Amino acid sequence: MNGPQVPAGTISDALRARFDAEIKANPVVLYMKGNQLFPKCGFSARALELLKAHGPVFSVDVLADPEVRDGIKVYSNWPTIPQVYIHGEFVGGSDIVGQLAQSGELAKLIKK
Repeated sequence: MNGPQVPAGTISDALRARFDAEIKANPVVLYMKGNQLFPKCGFSARALELLKAHGPVFSVDVLADPEVRDGIKVYSNWPTIPQVYIHGEFVGGSDIVGQLAQSGELAKLIKK
C-alpha cells in the first residue's frame, strides 16, 4: 500500500450540494479538525495560521459530523484532513499550503 487511501464510495446529493455551496460562497474554505478557536490537530492549526495571515477563513469542523468528515474526502478525492479550497479550487492539505506560503504563491492565489 502506498500512502493513505481515499475512502471508496459516494456522497449524497445533499452533502455534495452543501460542499459546493460552501466552496462557492467563501473565497477561502478550510475543512479542519476542530475550529478556529480550538484546532484539534497540528496540521489543521498550521493550515489555519497560514491562511489567516491573508484574510478571513471559512472553516468547517469535520469532527462535528462523521458524514462531513468522510464525505469531504470523497468529494475532493483527497485522503486527509485538513483540506483547503481557494476561490472554488481544491488546493490540498497543510503541506501544500505551507509550500505555497513559503514560495509566495499562497498570497497570489488568495488575492486572485
